[in-house]
Amino acid sequence: MISRILLTFSIAVFTGFTFITHAAAQKRDHLTQQEVDLVKEAQALDKRVDVFIKATERRMMVINNSAAANAKLLKKDSERWGELPAGSRAELVADIAKILDEAITNIDDVSARDERNPLIAKSLRKLAQSVNTIMSQLKPLAAEAKSDAEIASFELLHEDAQSIMEAANKLPPEVVVDKKAKKSN
Repeated sequence: MISRILLTFSIAVFTGFTFITHAAAQKRDHLTQQEVDLVKEAQALDKRVDVFIKATERRMMVINNSAAANAKLLKKDSERWGELPAGSRAELVADIAKILDEAITNIDDVSARDERNPLIAKSLRKLAQSVNTIMSQLKPLAAEAKSDAEIASFELLHEDAQSIMEAANKLPPEVVVDKKAKKSN
């Protein structure tokens, strides 16, 4: 009887500790407060996707250690965007995956309300182009991933990237309007 109580108590303590550890790991926000504010300000889908893309680019600067090369741009953006996000490579890759997931959700939400909205295709094309760049830069790093957290982050990013690319590939060809022909009419 006592051993059963101890076993139950041990399981409860272990479960509680696991839950607390998992909850602490979940506390990291994938966007900085300034980025959250910019997302809220951007009401049009294409502008909101631009914010998500810029947020991913900022994390790529940290991952690639290219902040020094982009010092002039960072200084210009610092007031609006704030400091570059910090974190391990696994955390930054996970942030990028979550940002892409949020962009997908935003596109899906607009599509559910108005599937003919022209901003859907425009936003999805922009996002797909950005994903191509991100994935080409991170491909060598993904092969070097060793920790479980880093491997999981790269897998999550790969899944989101695939979803975006599949959706973009289903889009009809982009219609390019010739502005010169339009003016002559």
